[in-house]
Amino acid sequence: MGVYHICISTGDSLYAGSNNQVLLWLVGQHGEASLGALLRPCRNKEEEFTVNVSQYLGPLLFVKLQKRHFLKDDAWFCNWITVKGPGDQGREHRFPCYRWVTGSNILRLPEGTGCTVIEDLQGLFKEHREEELKERRSLYRWGNWKDGLILNVAGTSLSDLPVDERFREDKEFEFNTSLTVGFADVAINLPLNAITTWNNLDDFNCVFKSGHSKLAGRVRDSWKEDAFFGYQFLNGANPMLLRRSNCLPDRLVFPPGMEELQAQLLKELQAGTLFEADYSILDGIKANVVLCRQQYLAAPLVMLKLQPDGQLLPLAIQLELPKVGSTPPPIFLPTDPPMVWLLAKCWVRSSDFQLHELQSHLLRGHLMAEVFAVATMRCLPSLHPVFKLVAPHLQYTMEINVRARNGLISECGIFDRIVSTGGGGHLQLIKKAGALLTYSSFCPPDDLAERGLLDVKSSFYAQDALKLWEITYRYVEGTLSLYYKTDADVRDDYELQNWCREITEIGLRGAQDRGFPTSLQSRAQACHFVTMCIFTCTGQHASVHLGQLDWFFWIPNTPCTMRLPPPTTKDATLETLMATLPNPNQANLQMNVIWHLGRRQAVMVPLGQHREEYFSTPEAKAVLKKFREELAVLDKEIEMRNKSLDIPYEYLRPSLVENSVAI
Repeated sequence: MGVYHICISTGDSLYAGSNNQVLLWLVGQHGEASLGALLRPCRNKEEEFTVNVSQYLGPLLFVKLQKRHFLKDDAWFCNWITVKGPGDQGREHRFPCYRWVTGSNILRLPEGTGCTVIEDLQGLFKEHREEELKERRSLYRWGNWKDGLILNVAGTSLSDLPVDERFREDKEFEFNTSLTVGFADVAINLPLNAITTWNNLDDFNCVFKSGHSKLAGRVRDSWKEDAFFGYQFLNGANPMLLRRSNCLPDRLVFPPGMEELQAQLLKELQAGTLFEADYSILDGIKANVVLCRQQYLAAPLVMLKLQPDGQLLPLAIQLELPKVGSTPPPIFLPTDPPMVWLLAKCWVRSSDFQLHELQSHLLRGHLMAEVFAVATMRCLPSLHPVFKLVAPHLQYTMEINVRARNGLISECGIFDRIVSTGGGGHLQLIKKAGALLTYSSFCPPDDLAERGLLDVKSSFYAQDALKLWEITYRYVEGTLSLYYKTDADVRDDYELQNWCREITEIGLRGAQDRGFPTSLQSRAQACHFVTMCIFTCTGQHASVHLGQLDWFFWIPNTPCTMRLPPPTTKDATLETLMATLPNPNQANLQMNVIWHLGRRQAVMVPLGQHREEYFSTPEAKAVLKKFREELAVLDKEIEMRNKSLDIPYEYLRPSLVENSVAI
């Protein structure tokens, strides 16, 4: 009984408001009150009401709402509803929504404190949890785009996606505008590029857009240097391949006359300064055929030495694996003729393009995030604290991945048109890489230790990834400690256990044999797993996404395809190199795709800065506030460090890391 003060917030998207009437009910532990039709919600507005309720409701549990329409269903995007009631002593109850309200079904919004099944001793939310998950499982179904891949959301087109997974107007406008500009450039230049022949490396300036980044210009000027080549393994667009050698690779068969190289590698091995980047996974992958012309792939091995000053210098490159009964493949050296050595490095960089885009970026970033997103929507109700934690980091992932499956890696898509792993090879590679996914490789403390990079001071990726992981872990730990007081609380939360199992056994198609857990037995294990999910969707994706515009824009540094087979002799010339690198049309299309997908996004949410408030308690808000403060400190530390670096490393600056896999 008494007066209730209600505030309703509508989103700021162009069509967030609605001309339909909205009806509200307040649901308390001891009663329910109908408030009738209170408003026709206006875009980007908070509307307040005062209502007198005659019956006693008790502690508020839900706000129910229904949008009533007569001729036209006009969707409404509701941010949240707050209620202050009698006896609350000024306390505000917040009911988060952050979704589109469509149709005429009644929607129940639970109060935003958050509650696990363990805490719901009286079963006040039991029916709501079950009904919400039942509805979600009908909306969010697992799909299998291609046999052998990890699973994805069901649906072949954007219209198949639940409305809450779609881009909002500002995001869609920016994405489609840049896509149109990029492909208009390709169309305009296609006739000229189709008949043009380039004779020297400077000709690649013809497709080097004026809007390139400062570092991209540096790449163009310095890409031939060995130190620049080695630096990219540490801090380039794909820092996921380099590892410290603990023995000489079995595939490294030394042809006669290379005893000196073998001795040098053994010396560096004993000193702990020998590193390797092995692309063996590319061996056996079918190469593309573009416009009736065969393209080519290699499976290189690069051996590198870490200098006392932190520079990483290549010592040897082997482009193909030895074949039984055949002459060992040549090993290319920095002392070889300059054009021979440069061609070998170009082959490595082209191979890196394939693994970066398909393994490090698409599989380990986009597709993994989609598994987390689908499992979350199917297994965790909106009042579950883990749902509240991870939901902001899953925004737009499903749509961007559907777009990728329909444009980049689809039949006749970008990969088929210009990339040497296109035409089916890219699917072979994703399947092959998917079978090698390990839990530890998604957790920087474990991954960096396994790869021997923890003490490499010139690996700024390693330093920043470790710090960002630790900050994220403290955020997760601080939040979950509010809801799980003991390890038994974690074990007994069947919703949490179902979520973990759904990710490992279903989404990842049985990845428990590679370390992914099927259950969470302690608070520490739960914190580690949730941190892995959030870090994968934020920092890890940013570390391989943000560098594309810098390192891939100058085509010779990272060619998308190679048009001649890998060299088997050491007599390459400039003509050989130019005939191997992408032709003008391929180069122009690569540059435009990289510009479209790799540029800094105008519509982006930095890590931790999401506006959605899924938690309503002061304690949970304090944890988020501390998270943001620690991110700001790290951002400043990286900014200050970068001032002293020849090449600033910014891909893990919290202010540049996007809050979800949204591009």
